[in-house]
Amino acid sequence: MKFKKGDTVIYPQHGACKVVATRKEDPFGSGKLIEYLILSTVIGEMTLRVPMAKVDDVGVRPPVSPDELADLVAVLAKADPRVPSNWSRRFKNHQEKLKSGDVYQVAEVVRNLAARNRDASLSAAERTMYERARVNLISEIAPALKVSTEDAERYLDDALAKGVLKVKTGAKKEAEKKAPVKEAVTAAAPVAKSPEKKVAEKKPAEKKPAPAKAPAEKKSAVKKVAEKKPAEKKAPAKKAAAKK
Repeated sequence: MKFKKGDTVIYPQHGACKVVATRKEDPFGSGKLIEYLILSTVIGEMTLRVPMAKVDDVGVRPPVSPDELADLVAVLAKADPRVPSNWSRRFKNHQEKLKSGDVYQVAEVVRNLAARNRDASLSAAERTMYERARVNLISEIAPALKVSTEDAERYLDDALAKGVLKVKTGAKKEAEKKAPVKEAVTAAAPVAKSPEKKVAEKKPAEKKPAPAKAPAEKKSAVKKVAEKKPAEKKAPAKKAAAKK
């Protein structure tokens, strides 16, 4: 593979990179010059120095073409039943896929971890791996489509949403069934309040006649007592007159 300044290449562990230059250096001061490929990562702005003799061994390659993106989306859409359930085996398997530098294997890592993240929380190590795999894949999609990093990320999320993260028909129907229940509860809320209002109206009506009757009864009792007392005082006076 021939490299020139400004070319975009893929470095397996860091995603898309721009070729800055090719130059000879003596890193060990031995007097022997070694030719290096100087790269700058598209995301993170990191500088990498790869010996030209090791370029193929490291896995530096050109990015995928626009025509290959259809195959990439197909990989993201289909779940893999062979993913190991054991954490250590699964992590090692995904690690090897990332090191390979193959875009489809990187897509498999993103797909598997995205599906697992939906069904169960990822461990801290798997979450870091998932984020790194996403960055690598996004950095490769962007130059293939000639779009920004943000647009490439949306492209990846849409592909996952239509694939392994697609909501099943059964789940949609259950959500639709639950919706009318919520409306019924909302509609019943005002009905539940109306009896309380009726009770509130009845209570003042019962209290109003009570104060009016109480004073009337007390006054009548006082009058009867007043009438009886004079009758008792007059009786002894008549008896005294009779004795005289």
